[in-house]
Amino acid sequence: MNAPTIHPVDRFLVTGGARLSGSVPIAGAKNSALKLMAAALLAPGRTALSNVPRIQDCLTMVEVLQQLGADVAWEDDLMIDAGDVLSVEAPYELVSRMRASSSRSWPSSPTSGMRRWRE
Repeated sequence: MNAPTIHPVDRFLVTGGARLSGSVPIAGAKNSALKLMAAALLAPGRTALSNVPRIQDCLTMVEVLQQLGADVAWEDDLMIDAGDVLSVEAPYELVSRMRASSSRSWPSSPTSGMRRWRE
């Protein structure tokens, strides 16, 4: 059986009895959020990130940051305090669960100058 052919269209015509109105909240971009979360390890003090999507990759990254020693709180904004980071070894079992390849490009620690996975 052949797959049906889908032709591109220039416009959609929507008909109906009621006018649509309202707004739709848009979540932040996962890959950008993951990079900013990793970069928070290099920032002195607390880092506040807003509009971070509550999806599995971001939740896993929170676990990774906590394993490294960062204090993380996520209410409306995501707050990361990397002042007590004790390790530069990201647990492989957590990192391997993330789908985003960008999450694996960790910043090098300015004090240790290295990054690595712990297997």
